[in-house]
Amino acid sequence: MTIELFDYRDADTLLQAGVAFPEGEGQAPAVLIVHQWAGRGEGEHKTAERLAELGFVGIAMDMFGKDVKGDPSGDNSHLIGPFLSNRAALLQRVRAAVAFAAPLDRVDASRIAVIGYCFGGLCALDLARGGADGVLGVVSLHGMLDGNDLAPDGPIAAKVLVEHGWRDPLAAPDKVLAFAGEMAARDADWQLHAHGRAMHAFTNTHAAALDKGMAYDADADRRSWESVTAFLAELF
Repeated sequence: MTIELFDYRDADTLLQAGVAFPEGEGQAPAVLIVHQWAGRGEGEHKTAERLAELGFVGIAMDMFGKDVKGDPSGDNSHLIGPFLSNRAALLQRVRAAVAFAAPLDRVDASRIAVIGYCFGGLCALDLARGGADGVLGVVSLHGMLDGNDLAPDGPIAAKVLVEHGWRDPLAAPDKVLAFAGEMAARDADWQLHAHGRAMHAFTNTHAAALDKGMAYDADADRRSWESVTAFLAELF
């Protein structure tokens, strides 16, 4: 399956998405993939292809800018730091990707979802918190759960699924409880699946830093993907 590259913009920032289209003709639901802290890469493209095989338009979106890449095995705090300190800019950047995806020829703009990994999980959740027209649901996989001060009053419209590693140091139990309270207070249709033995980055086959609470977990990877596909089937 071929990944097609498309440029798009968030204001003055040039971005690039990798898109995998399903076989056949006609419109299909779209699933946007928000990358982890090293930026859009091979892993996100493989996920886009995997989604296209299921009949969706898989869109690996871009948070950092065209050709801006981090080090998959290094510290990429300098890339995500500006967004963690400016959640309004983070939300705007994700909305720009949705605005790019919706008018694509093969995309059914009434059926869009967003999934994110690690840093991307936070991005997906912030989209649900802030709202985005046409986005029916969001998924966070081993993502950060920290709330922000941008959330408007009223219910969260998008359905929410969180796949969480219980041993993830970036989302310790107190943050999980705070997140649950936030979702309940805003009357969200939300689910949280805790994988008891899993740490951070449990879907990343290259993750192997136990001292930092990061490790691949084959069972959690498989189970979470089954949960995600069931969520999308219900959503669409």
